Amino acid sequence: MVKPVKFAHVVYMTRRFEEMIAWYRDVFEADVVYENPALAFLTYDDEHHRFAFANLDVLKPGGKSPDDRGEIGVNHVAYTYGSVGDLLDTYKRLKRAGIESYWPVHHGTTLSLYYADPDGNRMEFQVDCGTVQQATALMRTPAYAANPVGVMYDPDALLARFEAGEGEESLLAQPAGAASPIPAAHGMT
Repeated sequence: MVKPVKFAHVVYMTRRFEEMIAWYRDVFEADVVYENPALAFLTYDDEHHRFAFANLDVLKPGGKSPDDRGEIGVNHVAYTYGSVGDLLDTYKRLKRAGIESYWPVHHGTTLSLYYADPDGNRMEFQVDCGTVQQATALMRTPAYAANPVGVMYDPDALLARFEAGEGEESLLAQPAGAASPIPAAHGMT
């Protein structure tokens, strides 16, 4: 059985966006890799981001107080696989078991499949699309700023390409397309 090779990151939903960023910068001595009014990505080590923050005041304006735990808290946790083959083998195994990804998205930095457990806890299974240095550099470009969410893809089509012997570099290339809508199941719509 293929297993993740490491824990990657955690995403928090917040109505205390600036305060949360400042706290994590202070506590973890983290650096901001990318920030816009809605999203921020921070790291403290060799990963391109360990924390992400989604600003509910931008994503869901007019919401409840900063203390309402109904929307605020962990959005998802992410696990990295060692290769695109490992990620796709896991996709195939889970699909056979009746477990479907609710959001297949290529973020530019990662090729990702999102799942929800029976309680609705969300997780991202991903494979990096280059080195940490390449991902960090990408996150600092205008192209990334124009679409920090990424592009949806068809995991069955990608699996067929993998099973036909297509190389990892080609499989990891981000498909052309418009920005992916964030699904309601992801809690950020």
